Amino acid sequence: MPYTYIMTNKYNTVLYVGVTNDIRRRYFEHLFKINDGFTKKYNLDKLVYYECFEHKNDAIAREKSLKGKKREKKIALIKEINPEWKNLMEEDD
Repeated sequence: MPYTYIMTNKYNTVLYVGVTNDIRRRYFEHLFKINDGFTKKYNLDKLVYYECFEHKNDAIAREKSLKGKKREKKIALIKEINPEWKNLMEEDD
């Protein structure tokens, strides 16, 4: 199932928008710094937002839409479903 998601660091100061077909696997790749890149560089290891889609193209379109939005819009979106900025992956366990 395709997902669009937002990761942040423990201080909620940096946001990363991504897309994946396996949210748990991708979360652990970020958590354990498997891949070099933005999330590793800025220590983004907290999943604070995600959406599920039926089709990969819809998830990709949503990712592009979110990446084009200002930080304030992303924060408002996160606060709608996760006002305390909890790590949603820990909430699922």
